[in-house]
Amino acid sequence: MRRTNLPAVVAITVLLALLAMASTFMVSAWQRTDAQMSIHGWIALGLGVFFSIVIGCGLMALMFYSSRRGYDEATKQIVHDKSRPGRD
Repeated sequence: MRRTNLPAVVAITVLLALLAMASTFMVSAWQRTDAQMSIHGWIALGLGVFFSIVIGCGLMALMFYSSRRGYDEATKQIVHDKSRPGRD
């Protein structure tokens, strides 16, 4: 293995370890509870997930639209020439 890939390998390893710890915590917490969710809870959960995805996709679409149309470009600095008459 080349030495230039070492930071990427370390970062991926740390992130995978964090994912494994979070998954283990989630499963253990899920198994310890005996809570039940009503049909209204499932509907609210489904609508929340749906609208979160719709809003996320809409914002990403707006980001790509503004990037391609040039709205993200730096503005040009306007320099006023004080020597010309009629200018403030």
